[in-house]
Amino acid sequence: MRYIFFGYFIILLLSCNGKEEHNFKLLMDEGVTQASPVSVDLESLGIIDGESLDIMALTNEGRKVPFQAGNKGKSLSFLHDPKDPAEYKLELSGRNTRDSNGITIHKANGNLQLIRDNRPVLSYRYGMTYPPQGVDSIFRKSGYIHPLLSPSGDTLSRIQPPDHYHHYGIWGPWTHTRIEGERVDFWNLAEQQGTVLFKDFKDTFSGPLYGGFSAYQEHISLKAEKEKRIAINENLEVKVWDLGRRDRYMVDYTSQFNSPLENGILLEAYRYGGGLGMRFTERWHKDNCSVLTSEGNDRLTADGTNARWCMVTGASADGNGTNGVLFLSYPENRAHPEPMRVWPIDGNGGRGDMFFEFCPIRHEEWKIEPNKDYRLKYRMVVFEGKLTVQEAESYWKSFATMPKIVKK
Repeated sequence: MRYIFFGYFIILLLSCNGKEEHNFKLLMDEGVTQASPVSVDLESLGIIDGESLDIMALTNEGRKVPFQAGNKGKSLSFLHDPKDPAEYKLELSGRNTRDSNGITIHKANGNLQLIRDNRPVLSYRYGMTYPPQGVDSIFRKSGYIHPLLSPSGDTLSRIQPPDHYHHYGIWGPWTHTRIEGERVDFWNLAEQQGTVLFKDFKDTFSGPLYGGFSAYQEHISLKAEKEKRIAINENLEVKVWDLGRRDRYMVDYTSQFNSPLENGILLEAYRYGGGLGMRFTERWHKDNCSVLTSEGNDRLTADGTNARWCMVTGASADGNGTNGVLFLSYPENRAHPEPMRVWPIDGNGGRGDMFFEFCPIRHEEWKIEPNKDYRLKYRMVVFEGKLTVQEAESYWKSFATMPKIVKK
């Protein structure tokens, strides 16, 4: 009974202290044709207490629109389809609901699994993974994403391939770096100079639209004295979005980092390092995998060029279709449009295995100043079937520029 009374009290309080409904309109950029996440700052709507969202509904021409609170109750997120009207209303009316289970998380045996409608989509490995028997233990690793799964369940990533035991699904260590003038390589584990390991979770979250985690990762110099071993502190946030369709979902991948070292660290220009790298499944090779970038480059010409987005598509596991990943670079990233590393089509003894990376230091070194915060932000659209160039452009535009919110 007291909970019912408390609910009525909140409604009464909101009725007395503020408007019972908040109307706003989205002003979208031209060319956005695909449903994508939108985030609204609640204060811009005149809502100070984010807890009131528990008893409010978001509607679009009377149709309830699922939403999720974020940023400690200071914002709300929802999916907007450009085919729908741009006017929304947030009002006191029951509870926020959705037919699907959204995105949930499950932690077990050193893996944090993100699940969409009871089907896993990716796992973050926070436990230590050791190499196969007979391989040097220096290749052990934590702090990476694997597997990344297609909407139908195909594994798209790969770890510890015999040709590169230091490859771990989706990950982003820096390669050629200098600390006090001395070379430290965090990528090539066989060099025994550096590594990147999981430290702790900052947060995990789930909900009707998105779920994910924030994890602390340490970039460790194995050559330094104990008190100077941490060269970079990183906070990696991964967020999976349910797009409300069975054949696609989104992954936001944001790396925020700084260096605690007295003189910082120099990230030298090199074809590998940092950003967002992915080693693809061994099923994909030169005969069944393709690349297309925002600038029109393909598998033969993309390496070393810059792009806003890059689409990698390959054969599905059953051989009856295709699936893939669209990689998006954020405009505020260093060196955007971003340089890429794309393996040559005749690599790995002519097999043409697939590796992709957005590599912000490909053409120019980057000095990381001590105790200064930096950010690299990416989005992946994981899809079944095919994406068109127009759809890829739409996804990039909605990622690059949030629509303007006009209060009515």
